[in-house]
Amino acid sequence: MRNDLDLEYFKGKLEKRLDVLQSGRQGQQRDGAPVELDQTRVGRLSRMDAMQQQAMAQATARRAEAELQRIHVALGRLRTGDYGYCIKCEEEIAEGRLQVDPSTLICIDCARAAENG
Repeated sequence: MRNDLDLEYFKGKLEKRLDVLQSGRQGQQRDGAPVELDQTRVGRLSRMDAMQQQAMAQATARRAEAELQRIHVALGRLRTGDYGYCIKCEEEIAEGRLQVDPSTLICIDCARAAENG
């Protein structure tokens, strides 16, 4: 367990972000609904615009779902005392990196290695 981190602070940030993401789910589900294809009611360009908005809403929902999963894992790691350690190399994750994204699970070196992969 890391003693150099204010774990309650990070727990609060994670829980607050979790609440925001969960409350935003309802709007995302509505935006991702199937597009009406009735040509008598909606013009072709309007349908194309609606389909583009639907695709963007679905992509946003996928990103939000991935973030939700990271937050749940981070909260679990807080409970077990593993929070703040990289899941790949087990080294400490810099506090500044956790400040930017408290749900991050890997250190900057492992992130760079995965990016250059």
